[in-house]
Amino acid sequence: MNNLLQDTALIFPALLIPLFPLIGFMVNGVFGKYLPKQITGWLASLAILGSFICAAYLFLNMNKGSNINIDMFEWISFAHIQIGFGFLIDPLTLIMLLVITGIGFLIHLYSISYMHEDEGFTRFFTYLNMFVFFMLLLVMGNNYLVMFIGWEGVGLCSYLLIGFWFKNNAYNNAAKKAFIMNRIGDLGFLLGMFFMLFYFGSLNYDVVANEAAKLGINNSLITITTILLFVGASGKSAQIPLYTWLPDAMAGPTPVSALIHAATMVTAGIYMIVRSNVLFALSPITLEVILIVGILTSVMAAIIGLLQNDIKKVLAYSTVSQLGLMFCALGMGAFSSGMFHVVTHAFFKALLFLGSGSVIHALHGEQDIRNMGGLAKYTKVTFYTFFIGSLAISGIFPFAGFFSKDEILAHAFQENIVVWIILTTSSLITAFYMFRLVYLTFFNEFRGTEDVKKHIHESPALMTIPLVVLTILSVIGGFMGLPEGLGFTHAFGNFLSEVTAPSLPYLKQHQHLSHATEIGLMIFAVVAALSMIVWARIKYVKNKELPAADESLTGLNKIISNKFYVDEFYNNIIVKPITVLSDLFLVLIDKLIIDLAVNATAWVVSATGKTLRLLQNGNTGFYVFAMVIGMIVLLLIRVIL
Repeated sequence: MNNLLQDTALIFPALLIPLFPLIGFMVNGVFGKYLPKQITGWLASLAILGSFICAAYLFLNMNKGSNINIDMFEWISFAHIQIGFGFLIDPLTLIMLLVITGIGFLIHLYSISYMHEDEGFTRFFTYLNMFVFFMLLLVMGNNYLVMFIGWEGVGLCSYLLIGFWFKNNAYNNAAKKAFIMNRIGDLGFLLGMFFMLFYFGSLNYDVVANEAAKLGINNSLITITTILLFVGASGKSAQIPLYTWLPDAMAGPTPVSALIHAATMVTAGIYMIVRSNVLFALSPITLEVILIVGILTSVMAAIIGLLQNDIKKVLAYSTVSQLGLMFCALGMGAFSSGMFHVVTHAFFKALLFLGSGSVIHALHGEQDIRNMGGLAKYTKVTFYTFFIGSLAISGIFPFAGFFSKDEILAHAFQENIVVWIILTTSSLITAFYMFRLVYLTFFNEFRGTEDVKKHIHESPALMTIPLVVLTILSVIGGFMGLPEGLGFTHAFGNFLSEVTAPSLPYLKQHQHLSHATEIGLMIFAVVAALSMIVWARIKYVKNKELPAADESLTGLNKIISNKFYVDEFYNNIIVKPITVLSDLFLVLIDKLIIDLAVNATAWVVSATGKTLRLLQNGNTGFYVFAMVIGMIVLLLIRVIL
């Protein structure tokens, strides 16, 4: 009886977690136009806060090593296949729930002030609640099909939010780009599910893992399935070659960028692979592919970030680079390390994006860092919080990014010295371009117009309070993952071990690094990152260098500034040929066949009608003659038959 009461006490708040944002979405969607704007904003925000409180309650009250599996109803049943609709709450789900709802609430709170003058205020919060609902559905589902519903839902919401200012055609194109590129990845996920359903007879996580384990390591079926799943993950989490949608997603309002990049959509691919860790551990080939793609993505995005001048674009490419680092961790089998970086990255990336929004708010929409400078003295809270966020993403001790990034680099050192060198280089580039951004934005003298300078101001409390909270998390968040190799307890890894432990027997095992080696790697990483920060300070503060005008760039700088012309390549190789084919289809199929057939039918009916109407001429003699002819024809038919 006590166990039943305890289960009920946990199941009810678990069901409320996705229900709150769903109610917020429905109320604002149906009645929002009749309510004052501020009420709709607070209603949406409090809905997410309610979900966070329920998630925190589960976190504090669930027994270690336990989980909650809620089977709501049988959804699909045919032959021997049965697929239910239900929720699974385990340590991995709990981590994602706290990140999504906790950071999601802060972003909602920030948005009340940031969007207060926008004519689409209520619509924005309606979409935002729907986005969080689908992301919660994605991480709470107890099988791949429920996950896929949330997967597609966040894709839809990203389209609506990226193209939120739909009167701007460029923003519409960015939204379509995100939607289409994600559909490419989603096809891979869908095909992977078909393989699992056909060969394993289920989409339930445990059943799939158990059936896959029976096939053993390097089975071709598992390799094909995991490669297809990884294609889906690449689309959602913006990996090469499906990464170009994410920088363009900056077209949406800044809080959307924070939500997509930090707490929701781009983490879905990481989550899916960690959730399927046994499946991926059984395919070393797929893990190698993930590692290679992660390395290429991390380095390429970091290099592109060096010469970006839009404050949000710099942060966007830093997200792509950090996602590449997370995939590298997954490719090395360090699933808990990848998730650890997901969480710490959520803290400082949400902080940085909301900080950039505070800068844009202070400058009345200006996003080009070449037209900024000297903002530290005008926007002190934004400056200090943004500065700490930049230290965190650069991997400086004792901020959150140091612990999670160092853990991945330690795994890379164990895996292969070349991998460690490449990822360390990527991390150092990140430190340089992040502080290039800091120094050009906040130091020296203001470079914008006098009119803008007169109106520079700090953001209101509803925007700065989330910045302060995220700053605190960026400072202390890393301490939940202290290095085990140095004798500490890795609380995060231990908490997640129930989910990741089943894959350990199938992974390549490495000897633990010695204390001296691990400490040496940490010191080297911090000193090297600090040297990048100092170099950036000398270059942009002491020497007061400014980024060159786009049209004056030449050689490699021009290539990097134009993002290696990947978008142009896709446009020429894929978009234009498809456009030509669609135009050809329009001419050949639509104009020559469909239109011709429809018009010909209309002409025949019209001509026949015009001819037959001549028979109705009012001449009695003609009618008698026609009747006689008709009788003769009928008699002939009767005789012949």
